[in-house]
Amino acid sequence: MSTIHVIQGGTAAASLREALAQAGRDERVVGLLDDLGVGPLKGVDETPDTRAAFWQHVLGEQIPDWNAEIEAEFARLDQLATDAGQVVVWHAPSVGDKLLLRRVAYHLRNVPQRLNEVRLSAADLDAAPRAALSRTDQACSTGMFSPAELARKRPAAAPVSVLRIGRLALEWQEAKHLNAELRYWVSNTIKSGHYADLDALIVARTAADWQPARRLVGSIMAAADRGGLFVSDAIAWWRCRELAAAGRLELQDDAPDALSSTQVRAARAAAHR
Repeated sequence: MSTIHVIQGGTAAASLREALAQAGRDERVVGLLDDLGVGPLKGVDETPDTRAAFWQHVLGEQIPDWNAEIEAEFARLDQLATDAGQVVVWHAPSVGDKLLLRRVAYHLRNVPQRLNEVRLSAADLDAAPRAALSRTDQACSTGMFSPAELARKRPAAAPVSVLRIGRLALEWQEAKHLNAELRYWVSNTIKSGHYADLDALIVARTAADWQPARRLVGSIMAAADRGGLFVSDAIAWWRCRELAAAGRLELQDDAPDALSSTQVRAARAAAHR
């Protein structure tokens, strides 16, 4: 019987494909790119419009057709439900991974005997990347694991119980209903948050003098990690642009693709308070 592996993000999917190839296993890997930890979820399983509009706002034209991208994710999820093979979801203790597991459980709730999982943790990382983790709870995401680290965990794939699949599906429906702006993974629970939480981190770390936007975004990502929220550079940079539009900080260039080339400082009025 065929096996389909599901994992969050393009980097993690590429690493998993390499791990399977090295093991001589010709098994399909589905990488789902939509980071479910951020942005609206209402109607996410019925239409691509909400998520496509959100990512269009965040990333602009860096992906030309967001509707096509999100529709492709729809198709991958539909195929998971209609295929006959076993499905293995790889997840680490990050909110995006945990939401992915819950979304797949929701789509497979009528064929629960097909759902399996590989649970990753900081203990599965090699010594150097494990030591570099910034959070005290050792949270991490699948994108942090090398092909060798994933290969070691492949034999740990195990079925998810029918009872637990039902619970995971209900938790996914609850996340959609709450429709929070941000989501955190804290004490094995998904918690809701607001963009204002991230904005406060940004304002607190913005200096009166110009500094590279990339440096500021890096410090924001590290601070957010310690607070239970995995934030990509794209999301942190988007919030910087939103704050600049609101007059709370200044950017030399506020284009979605300007992160590596521009600088940022506190708004002058704020800096002189």
